[in-house]
Amino acid sequence: MMLIKNLKESRKKLDIKQKDVAKLFKVDISTVSGWETGKDMIPLRKLIDYANYFNYSLDYLFGISKENIAYEPLTINLEVIAKNLKRIRKNNNMNQAYVAKRINTSQSAYSHYETATNLITTTFLFNLTKVYDKFSIDELLGRKKIKSDQVTYFFAVFPNSYILIKK
Repeated sequence: MMLIKNLKESRKKLDIKQKDVAKLFKVDISTVSGWETGKDMIPLRKLIDYANYFNYSLDYLFGISKENIAYEPLTINLEVIAKNLKRIRKNNNMNQAYVAKRINTSQSAYSHYETATNLITTTFLFNLTKVYDKFSIDELLGRKKIKSDQVTYFFAVFPNSYILIKK
């Protein structure tokens, strides 16, 4: 099952090759191919790096949103993620056991996400979109939207191409 629905499409929109992404993130080209086909799961830290570097929202990459919304670059903060996970769960009147079962993990493992012990995995993060209505991965992770008057552009240089990226 392919969870990151727009990873390949986003790369193609930028007119860059898998080998460029592989080099940028210091992984083998077969790893990037696996991420794009759903054979392998991209680690959340790499996905956030990709989203930050190419200015894609995680909601867009996951296919939750049809349009890419500009966000500030995200630095992972386990405390913010834990607080948001707990807040969303409580606002939806759910307990940890119920959420853990719905995302296919143990209550103990899920509690580690809510106590900032561990970073939630990409798969479990995606599964949360099936648990909660109107769910934003970007907002859960603490990413801030960029106001339209704050959007700037920069050039990213790859072998044989120059890309204008909205930042």
